Amino acid sequence: MSKAFEQQGVEDLRKEIDQLNHEILALLNRRTTLVKAVRAVKDAEGRAMPDPGREVAQVQTLLLENPGPVTAKSIERIYREIFRSAVEDSVPERPTPMLAGSRPMLRRGGVMVGDVQVGGGAKPVMIAGPCSVESAEQMEETVRFLTDMGVRLIRGGCFKPRTSVFSFQGLGLEGLQILSDTVKRHGAMSVTELTSIEHLQDTAAGADLIQVGARSMFNYELLKKLGEVQRPILLKRHFAATVEEWLMAAEYLAGHGNDRIILCERGIRTFETQTRNTLDLSAVALIKERYDLPVVVDVSHAAGRRDILPALARAALAVGADGLMVEVHPNPALALSDSQQQLGFDDFSTLWASLFDRRGGC
Repeated sequence: MSKAFEQQGVEDLRKEIDQLNHEILALLNRRTTLVKAVRAVKDAEGRAMPDPGREVAQVQTLLLENPGPVTAKSIERIYREIFRSAVEDSVPERPTPMLAGSRPMLRRGGVMVGDVQVGGGAKPVMIAGPCSVESAEQMEETVRFLTDMGVRLIRGGCFKPRTSVFSFQGLGLEGLQILSDTVKRHGAMSVTELTSIEHLQDTAAGADLIQVGARSMFNYELLKKLGEVQRPILLKRHFAATVEEWLMAAEYLAGHGNDRIILCERGIRTFETQTRNTLDLSAVALIKERYDLPVVVDVSHAAGRRDILPALARAALAVGADGLMVEVHPNPALALSDSQQQLGFDDFSTLWASLFDRRGGC
């Protein structure tokens, strides 16, 4: 260290460092402004950006001219970051609808399903029932149990789009009739999935809440037709959809006249193999924070296994979900579909007691 620096106190040296920080900041901004100008010219000429060869040559020149004490390794690291940041900052800003916080066609607050409010400050709700309607006896036993517990929204799959053609495909219109009759008899509301425009009118007549399944989220013709039906819609997120694509699907419904939409997060596909999907709770938090739209979480399809459902349910409510969807079956081991993720009555009773009171809310 030179004698000139030795004669300065620590505070004087720090003041000089602070001044250099300001000068470096000004130079970085000036450099980025120039990079932006270069990008504008290159974009106009159709030339690539950046130029890796030029960046390497620049670093080599600086290394030859570097008097120290900054090491060559540090010079390479610092300028690599400067080059990367300048190129990123030079990209022209584009409007991003997801960050705008505004979805003018979508209804904020709550959505009524019969006399049950979902979202809008109401207590979280429970949607429960078997993966598939299998028989009148199965539904009678399940609906009686759930309504005695206080559940008002009963799910049951009638048309089942399965990955394997050899899997149980549901009872179709027969199952829809069983679901509708049983649920009405017990004073509750029915929730079931519509898979095709062909069954739109029957489903609208037999279901109180129409579910658009994950595989149908990108079926825009189906969404357009559902927009013309005055039934509340439960819109599930596709397992490979971004939040923006999910909201765009909701806008198809709203744009065609139906803004009574409840979003449903059911997990996205990742590289993980120990669960059926990966539950994206950040999407739930984002939707509640940015848009105040009703959103429930299907923990059964997210996990694909019953042992971690209680933990996922608690986590979903903790981030602000307006409700849960849970699959319940009288005898999960004998279920015709998704047996490993359905809860038996005892397990559901334990979950219900830990989350909900008998009024149907947390």
